Amino acid sequence: MKHRMVVLLVIMAVAFVGGQAWAHHSSTSVYIQGKPMKIEGTLKEFIWRNPHSFIKVDAPDEQGAMQTWVIEGAAPTQLSETGMTKSTLRPGDHLIVTGKPGRVAEDHRMLLESIERPSDGWKWQTAAAGVQ
Repeated sequence: MKHRMVVLLVIMAVAFVGGQAWAHHSSTSVYIQGKPMKIEGTLKEFIWRNPHSFIKVDAPDEQGAMQTWVIEGAAPTQLSETGMTKSTLRPGDHLIVTGKPGRVAEDHRMLLESIERPSDGWKWQTAAAGVQ
């Protein structure tokens, strides 16, 4: 009986850890590597949450049509370690954002690499920006 309990606990632990590893996606499956893009527009919303923060920016696409771009950032803890807080960005801020484009162009998604707010010269860059 004791042996069965140990085996059951090991199986449960492996299933739990394996499920956690499987749940986290690779950025290469969602974003195009080695092809940075830049948008310039107005901050609509800054979503400060785990496991990833999101920045929504209204900016024109390549044809000049206004789109809401969804920019995926790191977790709040990681952003905090690089100097950003949940109040750093405010709706209405004019931003220049660079990052890796999403694989589905019609989704208007990007993986965050850097942000610039020209009004006060504030700039932020991921630790991995520029690393391919």
